[in-house]
Amino acid sequence: MSFEILLPYIFAALMGISILLYVILDGYDLGVGLLFHRATAEQKDRMIASIGPFWDGNETWLVLAVGLLLVAFPVAHGTILTSLYLPVFILLIGLILRGIAFEFRHKVPASRKGSWNAAFFMGSLMASLSQGFMLGLYIMGLDWTLTAVVFACLTAICLTMAYALIGSCWLIYKTEDALQLASIRWAKTAVFGAIGGLVLVSLATPLVSDRLFDKWFGFPQTLYLAALPLATAGLIGGLWLILRQVEGMAEQWSIVPLLLTAGIFTAGFGGMAYSFFPYIVPGKLTIAEAASATNSLFIMLIGALAVLPVILGYTALAYWIFRGKATALSYGEPK
Repeated sequence: MSFEILLPYIFAALMGISILLYVILDGYDLGVGLLFHRATAEQKDRMIASIGPFWDGNETWLVLAVGLLLVAFPVAHGTILTSLYLPVFILLIGLILRGIAFEFRHKVPASRKGSWNAAFFMGSLMASLSQGFMLGLYIMGLDWTLTAVVFACLTAICLTMAYALIGSCWLIYKTEDALQLASIRWAKTAVFGAIGGLVLVSLATPLVSDRLFDKWFGFPQTLYLAALPLATAGLIGGLWLILRQVEGMAEQWSIVPLLLTAGIFTAGFGGMAYSFFPYIVPGKLTIAEAASATNSLFIMLIGALAVLPVILGYTALAYWIFRGKATALSYGEPK
């Protein structure tokens, strides 16, 4: 395969990796926001401190993914965002509300802090539900039928539970004492919703079209594809076992639930990527058909390869500098 033919698929891979990193990284800080209503005032401050150095950097991956979609696949960008205009609007409102609440909750008098805590929770809920709705509608081919909307509403709930799960696992890793114990309980509850969502998407995806059904259940591919659901089941089983034992384990094991949950997210994303390849708009537009001109892609690839190491570098640096348990996050004394 020539480099010119390979270029669109390189951009599709870069976009897919960006989306996956966003779902995992911003997923846990959205999850922390979703758990806000279950925490005490002191726990809320510690939860904010656990994501404080990372949350805005995590959203960089969403910006990168949408940017790659726009410059590399402009036709698909127009088709997807036009179909998803309403949930995208709700997503942006939720992200804006989260950002404002994150900054203001610490700077207002104590009597008004509760309102901003509620705003942070609502922004997280809006962002999570809208992303889940977009996922469901994308799986159903971006068609606003009654069946598609009902399915999208179910995936919205399930993705929100999955974010609560990875948020709980992040808190298990980054906090200690009472908040860590509470996070273990939250994770044990959220894991059932996350598993439900995974099963729902896994069962529905092959039924969307005959092409997808044949990709999963045709012979012999069904034999070697069996490794993916088996690996996912193993990760889920390992997560459940570790959640039952992490309370009594050495502290260095507290990161294991987070890694296992990230593995489950990755396996689910891999299954979706296999299902829809080579389409970028399911059943309507392939990667090759939607791609920009070869010369444009080549120039943009140079820019992407220059930017990606910078994003990866400062992300890794931030996680290295702020490794270990969360400490108090301060912006100065509120007036």
